[in-house]
Amino acid sequence: MEGLAIPPFLIGGKSMASFQKRGKTWQYTVSRMVNGKPAPIRKGGFRTKKEAQIAAAEIEAELSKGVVPHLKPEPFDAYFENWLKVFKPHVANNTMQRYLNTLKTIKEYFGSKPIQEITKRDYQRFMNYYGENRARSTSDKINAHIRACVSMAIEEGIIRVDFTKGVTKSGKKGKRKEDKRLNYKDSKKLYKYLFENLDKGLNFYLLLLGLVTGMRFGEIVGLTRKDFNFFNNTINIDKSWGYTKKMHKGFGPTKNDQSVRVISVDNKVMNEFKKLFDKIPDNVHRLVFYSPKSKYKVISNGASNDLLKNILAKLKIDPISVHGLRHTHASVSLYRKASIYYVSERLGHSDIETTMNEYSHVLKEMREEDERIVTGIYNE
Repeated sequence: MEGLAIPPFLIGGKSMASFQKRGKTWQYTVSRMVNGKPAPIRKGGFRTKKEAQIAAAEIEAELSKGVVPHLKPEPFDAYFENWLKVFKPHVANNTMQRYLNTLKTIKEYFGSKPIQEITKRDYQRFMNYYGENRARSTSDKINAHIRACVSMAIEEGIIRVDFTKGVTKSGKKGKRKEDKRLNYKDSKKLYKYLFENLDKGLNFYLLLLGLVTGMRFGEIVGLTRKDFNFFNNTINIDKSWGYTKKMHKGFGPTKNDQSVRVISVDNKVMNEFKKLFDKIPDNVHRLVFYSPKSKYKVISNGASNDLLKNILAKLKIDPISVHGLRHTHASVSLYRKASIYYVSERLGHSDIETTMNEYSHVLKEMREEDERIVTGIYNE
């Protein structure tokens, strides 16, 4: 900040601004007249006089252009809440819950402090505090929410500086991406075990489907009988089912437009589901993974995770979650030379960049193998 140049109109008594030291901080006062009456603009809390001079210069520059600075203090929590209502009214329930969690955190930390008074230093302290006991990925998410809101505040002329820009994000290291999935060898062990134990319950069919399709849990439990095409060996995915209180009730949309898709499934798996439909009774929703005793009428995510954990322990394989089956399916598909474009479509990612970022570790392994192949073409 000290290295920035001060505009000439702030030097040599030519400025409309005056500066006063208030305790340990500095305040500026920019003189102006409105309808023939004095209407000075004041702001304090600057660490040095030079910071106050630079801030005053920005105000004077706006006034010289005929732009009236936004003087009314905007409480950060109220501004974020209003931004959420106006610009995010149609997001899915679980996504909205994440935004509301961010709002709650803003209320707890910043309270009604005006957004105009939040500095980069303040925001860095907040991110340091927030990341102390949370995973880095969680810090990244809340930062993304706040950055979007701050960007709008800049566009509306409420603030001039993006105090989130260049922030150093902190947080505990989460589980490495490669640890959230099974390798090819272990995935084959799990595939074999699930097939051999399908008679033990519907939960085994659910885990098998997660492994061979990479579908999201909400998509799996949202499947109905009509989604299975046994002639073409395909499954139609065009909806999800709310399986937690944070989600929509019953049927709802997929995560994004790209998640509406039809995927191929191997004949062996499809035959098992064909036999299953002949054995189990139908239900009013025609749900495949219907569970009448469950609060949400489908097999729960918790029960599925517990079962998977127990199975992997029997197979002496490090545990992963049910969502890890999605990562396993994608990683194994890439490892077996499926194109990243196909894998991205199959997973229902919003764009290929998402796939590339999520599975960069696999792509790196494949690149190393590709280099060995290419450099050895004429040496075989």
